[in-house]
Amino acid sequence: MRADLATKTADTSVRRRSKLLAAAPFAARVAAVIVLIYLLVALFAPLLAPFGEGEVVSEIPYAPPGGAFLLGTDQLGRDQFSRLIYGARNSMGIALATTAISFTLGSLFGIIAATRRGWVDQAISRFVDVIMAIPQLIFALILLSIAGSSIPNLIIIIALLDSTRVFRVARSVAMNVVAMDFIEAARLRGEGLVWIIRREILPNILPTLVAEFGLRFCFAFLTISALSFLGLGIQPPTADWGSMVREASPLIAYGKMSLFIPAVAIAVLTISVNLLVDWFLDKASGLRNER
Repeated sequence: MRADLATKTADTSVRRRSKLLAAAPFAARVAAVIVLIYLLVALFAPLLAPFGEGEVVSEIPYAPPGGAFLLGTDQLGRDQFSRLIYGARNSMGIALATTAISFTLGSLFGIIAATRRGWVDQAISRFVDVIMAIPQLIFALILLSIAGSSIPNLIIIIALLDSTRVFRVARSVAMNVVAMDFIEAARLRGEGLVWIIRREILPNILPTLVAEFGLRFCFAFLTISALSFLGLGIQPPTADWGSMVREASPLIAYGKMSLFIPAVAIAVLTISVNLLVDWFLDKASGLRNER
């Protein structure tokens, strides 16, 4: 019986989501398909790529597209198409891990600051103000120059810097909810802080936080690509779209546009995620999208 009930619940959830997506604007549906394709490419990169990530397959650097090389080769003779596919896995995977950490830290401390108030709120908020006073990209460059450009360092540094933005959003929306009468009623009933956060605050701020997660993913993705372009992000031979743009940049003087392929891949993913976030905010706020 339990298995049947779980199956029915899952089927109902899938049907509800399918109807919701079917009722979405055309732009949101296209964006969802694009994001799904990106995810599938990232997950099955070893199966889709014709060559290895760092495999040198041609003696000719910057070989033109054609034959076995759909997008040509890079300066070392590696297949550009294979590196583009692996770059999806590396760029998106690292950005997702970074966003998950920053989102968890920022949301946790933002809710704590909003519920505890007093010196706890002041101490956390002033520390965040100090961190945010320094431009994020410059701060990341300094820290990576000191700590080294390994992938764990990249994830931790960007996550810590990005969590300050999440903290601001989480604290703001949580403070609006904390001021409501039902929160005071829960306190008068003797409910603990953890219960109030889990049962009263989180359900009311979750749509905003989910939308913020999508935006933070875009910012983390762009920051990692920018750092890789500057040489302090994901290091060779690991494929990354930002470093691929940097490696192909000398070709622009010769009229070759291969550097725009990873740049377009970055732009398309970012725009698609933003379209999904806009649609989700419209649904969460109860607004009708008439487009």
